[in-house]
Amino acid sequence: MIQRIQSVYLFLATLVLFALYLFPLINNVNVNGAISNISVQGVYQQLVEGRLYTIEFIAIKILTAPVAVLPTLAIFFYKKRKYQIALCYGIILAIIGFSFAVAQTVKGATGEGLQIEFSNMGIGMFLSSIAIILVIMAIKAIKRDEKLVRSADRLR
Repeated sequence: MIQRIQSVYLFLATLVLFALYLFPLINNVNVNGAISNISVQGVYQQLVEGRLYTIEFIAIKILTAPVAVLPTLAIFFYKKRKYQIALCYGIILAIIGFSFAVAQTVKGATGEGLQIEFSNMGIGMFLSSIAIILVIMAIKAIKRDEKLVRSADRLR
């Protein structure tokens, strides 16, 4: 189960999605007259004492964990490869939906006038895309396994 490469890809996708809690989506933007950072946890200002959250994204904060656990759950369906592939496609759709929800929440909380430049983008902006790429790589590896099993069955 763990020694297969698709298990590694799916586990890495889980780690990448959990990293959304650590890394900001957007750095150093003007939100309501203050220079703030935006993460899945909310809009915050970095102070010497720590973080001061001005707006919290409770729904997104809670939704991040189940979306991040989904790739790990797909690992345990290693005996049912067709179901595992279908689950991986569902995980991709869930990540895309989650990313859309995050974008709409950030847009609603910060207002329509927020201009994001490439220099303001944080690591968190790219983590969902990296997770999707890892799940796609896992799908390709699962299909390779399925093809190998079918060829072995033909030889019997």
